[in-house]
Amino acid sequence: MILRSLLFVPADRPERIDKALASGADAVILDLEDSVTSERKALARETVAAVLARPDRQVAIFVRINPLDSAHAMRDLDAAAPGRPDGIVLPKAEGARSLIDLNAGLSARGDGSARILPIATETPAAMFRLGEYAGVTDRLVGLTWGAEDLPAAIGAATAREPDGSYTPPYQLARSLTLFAAAAAEVAPIETVFPDFRDLPALSAYASRAARDGFTGMLAIHPSQIAAIHTAFTPSPSAIENAQAVVDAFAANPGAGAIALNDRMLDAPHLRQARRILARCAAV
Repeated sequence: MILRSLLFVPADRPERIDKALASGADAVILDLEDSVTSERKALARETVAAVLARPDRQVAIFVRINPLDSAHAMRDLDAAAPGRPDGIVLPKAEGARSLIDLNAGLSARGDGSARILPIATETPAAMFRLGEYAGVTDRLVGLTWGAEDLPAAIGAATAREPDGSYTPPYQLARSLTLFAAAAAEVAPIETVFPDFRDLPALSAYASRAARDGFTGMLAIHPSQIAAIHTAFTPSPSAIENAQAVVDAFAANPGAGAIALNDRMLDAPHLRQARRILARCAAV
């Protein structure tokens, strides 16, 4: 499953859903949580069921349910599971227990295939459970993080500096999510960039995420998709260099280190080159 871009859309806005599905995003997230008021959640669930029932689905569809400890979560699964969504986005996830409980909820409703994408940093307790995701369930497809709920939970004024960069506590949350995803061998997904009108800043943000090791990003507006894809799709020169590294090691079987273009390369360089080529093949 390619997950360079995952576009949120409120599940109670059918006209926006159609635009999201036509945006070119790798996945669309039908949101039943923060963007839908309590009064409209029943309507939103009906819309989710109708969208999932369409016979011509060509885009991966995830559903963000409400937190598992809320009164809404199981109703959300009742609406989504019969339509076999490609995935469930789990807000306020707190480690292995959350995966176990959501897996049980999906299985009880006859869904054995939906993947799970936890938002893994939205509560203080979640920060201490980021190392628990590996090996719990094959449904886990990635890990992502958020910079909105956590500062509210601890009483911080903001998660960002005046220039938009993250303050140290949220730099830590981002970094730990990246490492937790790597440890669980799933995709690390960068969080949203809120100012959807500032495309140059978005491009810089997404490029930094790709540089740091994230393989995809959450989006809040269709206008963000092209820049996100550019950032998370290997460039022709990166592909060429990666292929040269793989070919050089193939030509020297058994070598622990080789010289290529005046550089010494060893096993980590080979792993990175193979990762780039795998990402390219999946696009």
